[in-house]
Amino acid sequence: MARETSVTKSYPNGSSEPRTVPRRGFESRPQPGGPRSSVIMHSARPLFRGGAFSVSDDNVPESQPQLPVAENTTYSRGRIFPSLGRMQGLQEMVQKPPGSMQQDSCTSASTLTSMFRGLGFAVPPRHPLGRGILGRGMGDMEIKPKVELPLQAGLTQSTAGSAGDCKAERTPLGRGREPLMKQGSKGILVPLAMNVIKIRCQNEAVYQYHVTFSPSVECKSMRFGMLKEHKSVTGDVTAFDGSILYLPVKLPQSIDLKCQRKTDGVKINVKIQMTKILEPSSDLCIPFYNVVFRRVMRILDMKAVGRNFFDPTSATVLQQYRLQIWPGYAASIRKSEGGLFLLADVIHKVIRNDSVLDFMHAIYQHSKENFQDECTKQLIGNIIITRYNNNTYRIDDIDWNKTPKDSFTMFNGNEITFVDYYSNNYGITVRELDQPLLIHRPAERKNPPGKLQKGEILLLPELSFLTGIPEKMKKDFRVMKDLSQQINLSPKQHYLSLSRLLNRIEANEAAHNELARWGLHLDNDICKAKGRVLPMERINLKNNSFITSEELNWTRECTREPCISAVPIHCWVLFYPKRAVDQARDLVSMLQKISGPLGIQLTPPAWRELKDDRIESYAKAIKSVLSAEGTVQLVVCIITGTRDDLYGAIKKLCCVQSPVPSQVINARTITTQPNKLRSIAQKVLLQINCKLGGELWGVDIPLKQLMVIGMDVYHDPSRGKRSVVGFVASINHSLTRWYSRVVFQMPHQEIIDSLKVCLVAALQKFHEVNHFLPEKIVVYRDGVSEGQLKMVEGYEIPQLQKCFEAFENYDPKMVVFVVQKKISTNIYSAATDHFTTPPPGTVVDHTVTSRDWVDFYLIAHHARQGCGIPTHYVCVKNTANLSPDHMQRLTFKLCHIYWNWPGTIRVPAPCKYAHKLAFLSGQVLHHEPAIELCEKLFFL
Repeated sequence: MARETSVTKSYPNGSSEPRTVPRRGFESRPQPGGPRSSVIMHSARPLFRGGAFSVSDDNVPESQPQLPVAENTTYSRGRIFPSLGRMQGLQEMVQKPPGSMQQDSCTSASTLTSMFRGLGFAVPPRHPLGRGILGRGMGDMEIKPKVELPLQAGLTQSTAGSAGDCKAERTPLGRGREPLMKQGSKGILVPLAMNVIKIRCQNEAVYQYHVTFSPSVECKSMRFGMLKEHKSVTGDVTAFDGSILYLPVKLPQSIDLKCQRKTDGVKINVKIQMTKILEPSSDLCIPFYNVVFRRVMRILDMKAVGRNFFDPTSATVLQQYRLQIWPGYAASIRKSEGGLFLLADVIHKVIRNDSVLDFMHAIYQHSKENFQDECTKQLIGNIIITRYNNNTYRIDDIDWNKTPKDSFTMFNGNEITFVDYYSNNYGITVRELDQPLLIHRPAERKNPPGKLQKGEILLLPELSFLTGIPEKMKKDFRVMKDLSQQINLSPKQHYLSLSRLLNRIEANEAAHNELARWGLHLDNDICKAKGRVLPMERINLKNNSFITSEELNWTRECTREPCISAVPIHCWVLFYPKRAVDQARDLVSMLQKISGPLGIQLTPPAWRELKDDRIESYAKAIKSVLSAEGTVQLVVCIITGTRDDLYGAIKKLCCVQSPVPSQVINARTITTQPNKLRSIAQKVLLQINCKLGGELWGVDIPLKQLMVIGMDVYHDPSRGKRSVVGFVASINHSLTRWYSRVVFQMPHQEIIDSLKVCLVAALQKFHEVNHFLPEKIVVYRDGVSEGQLKMVEGYEIPQLQKCFEAFENYDPKMVVFVVQKKISTNIYSAATDHFTTPPPGTVVDHTVTSRDWVDFYLIAHHARQGCGIPTHYVCVKNTANLSPDHMQRLTFKLCHIYWNWPGTIRVPAPCKYAHKLAFLSGQVLHHEPAIELCEKLFFL
């Protein structure tokens, strides 16, 4: 039975009537010239059945399609990061020709946010807290009045009330703001280059005006049209949101104009009054500068997908894998300490040649009996692209009761079938008439009047194409090697791609003029500056210490020398299926051979052979052993094949129900690489030692009485589900013992109280081990956006500091870093004629850093391929008065002590530990781990 939703729609005249209409998933406005999709048909087709069609929608004018923000996956130098979605209701008002205005809902909004929307600049809803330890669901939180969030320096609030009260004021940036002391001095100076291009502002100023209409004109599109009638006064280059006007030219202090409203013939007085004179690099100008640059990219025939631009005509087709790779750019204009820059990152999007319908046909060939269930299982959650408009959507469901032959009601009240809709608007002939429809449910958002907007978007599988690399291909080494050659560009290739973009802009007169109209001029080359390479660190083992090599890898040393502390393994049980008995014997034999050099006492295990590899067999055997023998230190399971269900069952049993450290080993790892068995066994035994509470290696930590905390969040991919916070804190002076906790957060749930419990418990454990409390606490918090830094500083940190009240006369110094990995900034070494990857330890703390925070970029790891991707660290609290050198060197030291890898990693070890803990708890356990394991790294 078809689902049908009745929505009460509001109309401009104030009336409302229930009406069933389709969610606006198909733009009524035709887009000529868009790519058309072709479908490879299969001889055997699944039997699709359809029924009546009806989906709900809010009141959206037909000429202004409201598109949802959908996640999509973009590949940049081998890493994956979510693109922020597509611009919603794009209406670019920067130098738009007359008559191109689209009808808008009648509103009198005059805020800066509404101006950005009018410019085509997507402004996401602002939540009090960002993604991170206090991330999702904090929107309903009540902020205490005493927390004051200061405005950014140089941004003066508009004092204009009515038009008659407006007075022009000049707002110089940076006045009263002392320069931040953020540059360190330790290390060797090296020449670097970054993927930013300096923008020179050639205009003297940008002028802000307040526009009033008398009598009042509620409909914004009418206001746009009336202002366009007076181009002779305002000029061709304007940015207008309906009430605030920005111009690159200076007009008289006050201008009175006349217009006539076409709907009723009433004469309208339009008053334009100057309110501010802004510097060209003012923060208020940057949003519409970005709109200007998006127009430049369109002039260059780049196709917008989300907020990024791609060039499908230059796609690399990997026919043997049925994939194509679109090259593109993630570009934005932003202001940093060195001035105004264009940040341009080279990215790629992987598109599959087969449509979703082709994919469904393939499933039908293999699973005719469970066809619908298999389709649902394999398609739900995937990101698709509709090539007729290059929009991306997430598949949330499949409607098997609807087909393209069904009709829906358009906003003009006309009934039309999907077949006719695509034929009339896109010139596409739908070939498969009995296919089901894909459902995308956009995230809830509020339209300008504040009305909550819900609905569903229905899409045709035939016209939808999957994005991203299929899971099976990700496990194929040869496929990933071929893809990495296209995606992981070397610094030289990266630079050449950026140079091509700059040359295209310079050679294209229209693109060049578009920037010149606002007085923007791009430098001919990327920015070059000096950076530093921090001193190499000393690695400490039990009987030896050494300075790391340039590649920062100490595998040889840590496998030949005893680790700092080893836990004797006297009682451990090995579970294996009967057919893996040979692999089990080989593994145990090798573990006993290598245990001596590592300084780990290892006795033979208790062997438990299973007749098969069913989940029930493992669970029953493990439960019986743990119930009979209460002193089992370790459970080791050998499994055959990649069995996520079996792995999850074993981990739930050993981490939640009967807490004991556990190790799961794939038999294929032992059989397919017999010549590497020694290396594999060394890594397994070192990991087991960590899980039992042993310590592998450390670094010199000069700060005394120090606690380091890492926090990260795992977000459940299913919408509306809870998030998991991983909390890891050091409990000894050498940072080699860790205390961990997990907090589950439901949507819209305040979790600061739960985090207080974590911090208080960690401080109590620290006192239990050291007999004193730490004097300094350094927190590394992962995953906070730039816009949420003030909230972290003004609300979250004071809340965490209240934990100290649980201890008498205790007020430690606190340093809080926000760790940002998913950034577009890239760093190259410019020591030679051709750019290369910077060495590990490279730090940049000027030019591209923030004007408002003490921050730095650090490349801590050795990049084997692709470009050097730094990690951005922003210090939002520093009551310990750590110098920039202390901050940078401590962060670099912490990147050395992640025990799953004998080398440095991108982020500090506590951050990585917190990530592993949150991922295991959210993805596998779906439950908090047992408290008995909190002092062990059981999650490695």
